[in-house]
Amino acid sequence: MRIFTYDELEKATNMFDNSLILGRGGHGEVYKGIMSDQRVVAIKRSKIVDQAEIEQFINEVIILSQVIHRNIVKLYGCCLETEVPLLVYEFISNGTLFNHLHAEPCSLTWKHRLRIAFEAARAVAYLHSSASISVLHRDLKSANILVDDYFTAKVSDFGISRSVEIDQTGITTIIQGTFGYLDPEYFHTGRLTPKSDVYSFGVILAELLTKEKPNSYFTSFEGGSLVAYFIYAMRENRLFEILDRQIVMNEEQSTELVAVANLAELCLRMKGEERPTMKEVETQLEVLWRSNQQDEHPCTSSESLAEMQLLHLDSTSRIGTTRQYSFEQELLNSSGFPR
Repeated sequence: MRIFTYDELEKATNMFDNSLILGRGGHGEVYKGIMSDQRVVAIKRSKIVDQAEIEQFINEVIILSQVIHRNIVKLYGCCLETEVPLLVYEFISNGTLFNHLHAEPCSLTWKHRLRIAFEAARAVAYLHSSASISVLHRDLKSANILVDDYFTAKVSDFGISRSVEIDQTGITTIIQGTFGYLDPEYFHTGRLTPKSDVYSFGVILAELLTKEKPNSYFTSFEGGSLVAYFIYAMRENRLFEILDRQIVMNEEQSTELVAVANLAELCLRMKGEERPTMKEVETQLEVLWRSNQQDEHPCTSSESLAEMQLLHLDSTSRIGTTRQYSFEQELLNSSGFPR
């Protein structure tokens, strides 16, 4: 962590030139900057001066100064000379997952989407159980996943994240997050747990599969939201009717699509205790990603993929057995049925 001067950041952004704005939010802008050592950075500046905004900036500094992971955006430092601190991050060159996914035409192949899902899951699993502090992100969404030129995923925006003790199961707090991604159990009880992030990640998986926005309204279905529509399609064995046409053209991908859809459905369970952990999600996506890369020995059936998943899970010993049906058995059962 480094403390930057305001003068340094002004020079880096040409006096905060509007042409260097990378993105705008409800609270401020993010600028592209070039430091005196030619390092390219992203600088977040708030346009709202209130206590809540200051607390969010401080919270992000505290959390990002304690986590180091290749799939989490790196915080270089901050400037404390302004009313609200300015934050200086590594520059991620290729924008957000949301912008790529919902552009016309979409630039993301299935291989890109699977890689991004795996890497984002790896980052969140690290936050939950491997970092020096356990962190609940609280606002996981496609707009908070950045990608570089090689489509490496970087989870960002920790302003409303919460750190908890490693052995804590959750905390009671005010409801914060983004509508469409918000865990309904958290919304109704105020109890924030790691499974709240799992639900939000399930929404991202559904978004990656369908290329639909979480708040899209489906006129052909009474219930409206993407999550409701996705769950309905899964239960009615109509998955391939709602998938993004771009990723269903290749029949060889159908096994992976079904496996990711089954995983998303588990993440979107209404009860948090029935959802997998992010470790389990990461493990499943890693198996899928690695099988996708093994062109010499492609996985050609749902049964063989599920069998490989079970072998991998057994070897890593990551899966708990407290649920009535184990996570791997649910995936094995669901992977055998065409959607």
